[in-house]
Amino acid sequence: MRVCGVEIKGSEAMICLMELEEGLFQLPDCRQIRFQLSKDQETENMRKFQFAFAKFLEDYQVEQVVIKERPQKGKFAGGAVGFKMEAAMQLIEDREVSIMTGTELKEKLKRNPMPVEFEDTGLKAFQKTAFTVAYAFLAH
Repeated sequence: MRVCGVEIKGSEAMICLMELEEGLFQLPDCRQIRFQLSKDQETENMRKFQFAFAKFLEDYQVEQVVIKERPQKGKFAGGAVGFKMEAAMQLIEDREVSIMTGTELKEKLKRNPMPVEFEDTGLKAFQKTAFTVAYAFLAH
């Protein structure tokens, strides 16, 4: 199964592709590691963002998208643009999209510790949360 882990910060979605085949985790090469939404007030930009993300999922044959949940209230609450991005991702047809809470993430990592240090993956530092979410989803 191929999964796309997503962390949304501001107007950017950082992603990490991960695959689980025959008990082995793999990080497939991909052309893009983040998606940005600028001028979110314009409908056309929202459509372009959704189209680009959907095309990415199709091209890389991603079966599942897992987004790290962001609080809606409080000190660490996510911004409006991020929630619009999240909705655009959730509304892509023919793709499963789920939201993983921080508590759920911690529990899964506790039961299934990562077999490799993040630094050894070759990914960019800003992809760490997306990587962790994808791993936690697959490691259930």
